[in-house]
Amino acid sequence: MSTVGILIRQIEAASEWQIIFYRSVTLAMMLICIIWVKYRTKTGHQLAESGIVAVIAGGCLAIAFTGFILSIMHTTVANTLFLLTSAPILTAIIARIVIKEPVRPATWIFMTVALMGITIMVINGLAIGSLFGNLMGLLAALGHSCFAVVLRWGQKKDMIPAVFFAGVFAAIVSIFMVDGFSISLHDLLVCISLGVLGLGLGLILFTWASRLLPAAELVLLALVEVILGPVWVWIGVGEVPSALTLIGGVIMFGAIVGHALTGMRRSQFPPVTA
Repeated sequence: MSTVGILIRQIEAASEWQIIFYRSVTLAMMLICIIWVKYRTKTGHQLAESGIVAVIAGGCLAIAFTGFILSIMHTTVANTLFLLTSAPILTAIIARIVIKEPVRPATWIFMTVALMGITIMVINGLAIGSLFGNLMGLLAALGHSCFAVVLRWGQKKDMIPAVFFAGVFAAIVSIFMVDGFSISLHDLLVCISLGVLGLGLGLILFTWASRLLPAAELVLLALVEVILGPVWVWIGVGEVPSALTLIGGVIMFGAIVGHALTGMRRSQFPPVTA
C-alpha cells in the first residue's frame, strides 16, 4: 500500500476524479473476481448474505478512498500519510460511542499528543495553501476509522464484499463529479495499478489479517506504509516534506506507536483483578 503515493505522482494529466473513477472500477472488478473464485455460483448469495454491515463498511471505505486521493492531489504524500495515522485513535473514540468499547486512559493521553501533531500540520497546510489537502487527509482517516469499527461490528461475517461495495460506491460518486472519462493509456494503466496493487491487494491482505492478529499488531504493521510511502516519492520524484510536516508527523507517529505498544502490552499481560 505504500506504493500508492509514487504511483499517483506518475499521473500525467488525469484529474483527481478520473483517478478515483478508474481506480474504483478496477478495484470493484478485481474484488468481484476474487469473490467469484471463492464462492462460484453462490457469489450473489454471498453479497446479499454480507448484508447491511458490508454495505455500511463499503460506504465508509469509499469515503476514505475519495478523501485519500483528494488529499494526495492537494498536498504532499507525507502529509496525507501522516494524517492517516490518526485513524487508530479516531477508531477508539468512535468504537466507544458506537459499539460501547471501553477507551483506555492511555488512549486519551496519546490522542491529545496526536492532536498536537495534527494541529501543527493543519497550520502548516494553511500557511502553504494545502489546507484542503490536509482536511481531506483527515476525512480519509475518519473513513478508515468508521470502516474498522464496522469490521468489529460484523466480525463474524466475510467482509471482503465490503471492499467491493466501496469500489462501486466510489465509482458511482465520481461519475457525477468527473469532467470527462477520456484519459491517456499511460494514466489508465497507472489507475489500474492503483486499483489492483496499491489498493485491492493491500486491503484484501489487511482484511484477512484482521481475523488473525491482535489490533495493536495490525496498527504497527500498517505504519510501515507511513514510513515507506514518503521514501518512495522522495527517491522517485524528489518530493520532500516541509519541516513542520515532519515535526507534526513525528509527533503523531510517536503517539500512534506508543498507543499500539501499550495496547499490545496490555493484551499480553492482562491486569490481575481481585
